[in-house]
Amino acid sequence: MPITITLILIVATVGISLLAFRDAALMERLILWPPAVARGREYWRLLSYGLIHADGAHLLFNMITLYFFGRAIEPLLIEYVGGAGFVAFYAGGLLVSILPSYLANRDNPRYRSLGASGAVSAVLFAFILLDPWALLLIFFIPAPAIVFAVVYTGYSIWMDRRGRDNVNHSAHLWGAAYGVLFMVLMEPRVLQVFWQRLMNPSWGG
Repeated sequence: MPITITLILIVATVGISLLAFRDAALMERLILWPPAVARGREYWRLLSYGLIHADGAHLLFNMITLYFFGRAIEPLLIEYVGGAGFVAFYAGGLLVSILPSYLANRDNPRYRSLGASGAVSAVLFAFILLDPWALLLIFFIPAPAIVFAVVYTGYSIWMDRRGRDNVNHSAHLWGAAYGVLFMVLMEPRVLQVFWQRLMNPSWGG
């Protein structure tokens, strides 16, 4: 297996998450806790929260998604912005996706957030912009990427408004929007490619 930046990100995230599962102090040090950022100036938490996860299932789902779609878009991003730019894209996904939640809860001592879902959503939606008719396996059921994107966005908006679970749906939405915007700013012609492919379905990508 070739060593890619995506693989390095996965190994780092898995390693730190596994350590944090066994070390409550490390988990507490890295998790996004807004008062620690706003009052204690622990700004690293705006990124480090993405290196830890709530449990094994949370970690596995994010890393499997990152593995498949990160590898797919990494070569293109490296061509345009280099390896450091790809890392910056991923880190930007963590930062941008969590900022609205942080700002809304900066004085809330009960709020905490963790997980790479925002950055992973950025990676996933960057891929969907490039290949809207690719078939994704959603719980082993094949679905066109563009259909998944619409359903996922609608579901995330609905759940974010309900606010009845412990999932940060806002981060998913902002991460997805960031992924699309990053791609368009990097290469504006990607919108033309997206539209052409959208209007000419090719099942399976």
